[in-house]
Amino acid sequence: MPVQPSAPISLSLPRRSPLFFRFTFHFLLFTFHFSLLTLLLACASQRPSEVTPQARATREIAPKVGLALGGGGARGFAEIGVLRVLEQERIPVDLAVGTSVGSLIGALYCDTGRVLDAEFQAVAVTEEDIFDYKALAILSGGLVKGERLEEFLNTHLKHKTIETMTVPFAAVAVDLMAGRAVAFERGSAAQAVHASAAIPGVFVPVEFGGRLYVDGGVLDPVPVDFARQKGAEVVIAVCIPPGPPAARPGNPVEVALQSVALMSAEMGAIKAKAADVVITPDVGGVPFDDFTQKKRLIDAGEAAARQALPAIRAVLANKAKRVPVEGAP
Repeated sequence: MPVQPSAPISLSLPRRSPLFFRFTFHFLLFTFHFSLLTLLLACASQRPSEVTPQARATREIAPKVGLALGGGGARGFAEIGVLRVLEQERIPVDLAVGTSVGSLIGALYCDTGRVLDAEFQAVAVTEEDIFDYKALAILSGGLVKGERLEEFLNTHLKHKTIETMTVPFAAVAVDLMAGRAVAFERGSAAQAVHASAAIPGVFVPVEFGGRLYVDGGVLDPVPVDFARQKGAEVVIAVCIPPGPPAARPGNPVEVALQSVALMSAEMGAIKAKAADVVITPDVGGVPFDDFTQKKRLIDAGEAAARQALPAIRAVLANKAKRVPVEGAP
């Protein structure tokens, strides 16, 4: 029997609906995007983390401190007490400018930069070292020549010229011819202090360099301005208040001393307002020309300075600067 060919086998797939193909397309597209996102996240996780730069090391620079030491006759010895406290509290004094007795105290301190030396010399000063009355001095414009003052300084100062002193110093006097205050920053320390303390009508005006000089307190009793000019960023002023005379002034010298003291104290209080800190010792009833109460005056200066310490420290902290340390990463 002949073999009959079998019926052809149909290879056609069952028909799918359009919805099936659309679903399949979106599924594959989703799978592709998901795989791509997973790959990108994996790569991102392998990137090196960013390094946060470290802050540069810095150091603090303290502001330059200057003292403006005012006049006040014998009462100015209170300024030794102020210097004592600053040294004990390790508050550096980078420069000092003084007027009248302030120039004397300033020179004694700046000579070595040690308060003990200045105090020892200041205690040794007597009224005779300041007021060497000469009968014929009146013919030269005063009663006191001031030669003993220069002699005392030339004997006791280790550095005879201002520019060689341990701490930068200036003495303020008034140029009578020019009618202005000047600061001596070079030359003879004794002569500069003499000029700064030459009270008009009492001391003979000091002449050198073709100029006449009298007490700096006439125009600048508390030399804050000159301390700024010398580079002080913080100025501590010592302002000596006026005191009543021990008795009614009985001669021209006493009248002149008390008059100058009152005038300088009033003007000094105004000038001192330009300082960062003002220290006003309570010198009470110590007369302008009383050189016998130095211990009391020094103690008064010390007490006033201790009261001012919070204000001094606040100003120093406020004006301190921070600068990068050289060579630091």
